[in-house]
Amino acid sequence: MEQAIDTSLPGADAAASVAAYLQQHETKGLLRFITCGSVDDGKSTLIGRLLHDTKLLLDDQLAALESDSLRHGTQNGQIDFALLVDGLAAEREQGITIDVAYRFFGTERRKFIVADCPGHEQYTRNMATGASTADVAVVLVDARKGLLTQTRRHSYIVKSLGINRVVLAVNKMDLVDFDQATFDAICGQYRALASHLGITHVDCLPLSALQGDNMIVRSVNTPWYAGPTLLELLETVPIEGHDTQAAFRMPVQWVCRPNQDFRGFAGTVVSGRVKPGDAIVVQPSGRRSQVARIVTASGDLAEARPGQAVTLTLADEIDASRGDVIALASSPLEVADQFAAHLLWMGDERLLPGRPYLLKLGARTLGASVTEIKHKVDVNSQEQLAAKHLELNEVGLCNLHLDHPIPFEAYADSRALGGFILIDRQSNATVAAGTLEFALRRAGNIHWQHLDVDKGERAAIKHQQPRCLWFTGLSGAGKSTIANLVEKKLLALGKHTYLLDGDNVRHGLNKDLGFTAEDRVENIRRVAEVARLMTDAGLIVLVSFISPFRAEREMARALFEDGEFLEVFVDTPLADAERRDVKGLYAKARRGELSNFTGIDSPYEAPLKPEVHLHTQEADAATLADRVLAALGYHGLS
Repeated sequence: MEQAIDTSLPGADAAASVAAYLQQHETKGLLRFITCGSVDDGKSTLIGRLLHDTKLLLDDQLAALESDSLRHGTQNGQIDFALLVDGLAAEREQGITIDVAYRFFGTERRKFIVADCPGHEQYTRNMATGASTADVAVVLVDARKGLLTQTRRHSYIVKSLGINRVVLAVNKMDLVDFDQATFDAICGQYRALASHLGITHVDCLPLSALQGDNMIVRSVNTPWYAGPTLLELLETVPIEGHDTQAAFRMPVQWVCRPNQDFRGFAGTVVSGRVKPGDAIVVQPSGRRSQVARIVTASGDLAEARPGQAVTLTLADEIDASRGDVIALASSPLEVADQFAAHLLWMGDERLLPGRPYLLKLGARTLGASVTEIKHKVDVNSQEQLAAKHLELNEVGLCNLHLDHPIPFEAYADSRALGGFILIDRQSNATVAAGTLEFALRRAGNIHWQHLDVDKGERAAIKHQQPRCLWFTGLSGAGKSTIANLVEKKLLALGKHTYLLDGDNVRHGLNKDLGFTAEDRVENIRRVAEVARLMTDAGLIVLVSFISPFRAEREMARALFEDGEFLEVFVDTPLADAERRDVKGLYAKARRGELSNFTGIDSPYEAPLKPEVHLHTQEADAATLADRVLAALGYHGLS
């Protein structure tokens, strides 16, 4: 508990007492820990009891807690300590934690930031958020139930996010009459799990968070337990400090240029030390220089250490920008664009290999896609299972491809340089948390080969501007008919073209693909790459594919230069497309003979802002083809 300031001292002595107190508070270590485990294991109650018994509640907070406890009636008139942490109305109504709740408190020995993480499987992604910055995990287990699936899932995530020290709190011991055999059995089972997961430090203690047993003082109900209380354990558990012996690394968060005479690179040192005169390298560019000054608001420093926010000025005017990493020249980071990575999938829609996402690692954001799911993990048994996609809260080992190389370290060596999130390009929602394991060997072995003949020269000899016309719409909308007419008119103008039709391509290049969501993503990825190569050859390429998902059409667009890709939406009402049904596919889908058929049991995501919008109810195919030619500039093609 916090030491009080003696206000009875004379003025000078009181000021000295205040200064000494503040100095003591500033130099105390900070422990970040989480509480996790299954639903109703008592996580919120444990934190609430800890805050209450360490006398850290103000009088109005205590009065509000007593009032809320009577109103909600969850503890038969007794104080419900969970209400101190469960602040959302839905949490209080349901008696479960939904969002991560952070609380700060301190004792004479240490400061703490605790994250109360939800136990329900639906909110596993929230738990991972809390674990990502923690030093220690307090895993709660209900003594009556033992280890549950969510206990194992949370322990797996704890280890995956770099937490190697776990406090196993066997809670609700009062409901099993403080039976030592029950406690010992649960501890044995958990230590076996921790050993399998690679968690190196586990401390076990018996608790009753509601009654306060072994929370602050040792309980008379557990004379067989001789270990520390929870608070003693939290006050003494070693905190892994920043590694000052590792090589210097500082991600650039901001380029500081207040005037033409000053240019510095601001960031927080994540490992190692740096001094003026040290040789550094900016990655991924590889440009080298020396540190000229280490600038802070309080003046220049002779040395910067991990955790310090500083601005470095360099001896040379070299290019560095937000997201780059400044490293010691004698010990540079590895740079790669393909990785093996563990992913915790947080999206409501499943992860599909090939679909484009945004990856954010530190201050850098760039395009990324999962090229392959090597396996997913059964978090209950840790068995590796084959998988073509990941569902909400599933964990898998994946191969990851980025559109630019990045400097990195494996997450096991650096959270700052090895941890990332994936973001949905359409909704900007975070859909995955990931950890980089290692660079794929081929990433450093494949380089662009310089070619003397480029796209401009190939197009010039054909007297045309390369374009990709991407026709999209429902099956039977008339895409191929219109695309075919457009190609004939372009040939009549002497243009060099090629038409890629969905059905025709599936006879060759994509004959190994079916019609699952995963296969459809790969179908479009391959065709988009072929279309890009054809425009590089100077051709006007026409692509006629249903391509039902916006994300894949945007992925295709991203492969082309500005103005080179034209999305042509052939807009036909479903009823009209189904009435035509030249191939009889709609009828089969209605009878249940075809699954994953667009418009029936698989969605079609219409373009939001296509370059060309063709309403097939308004004109015939020839007229609509002329509108496409007009959008191209028609006579301006040569």
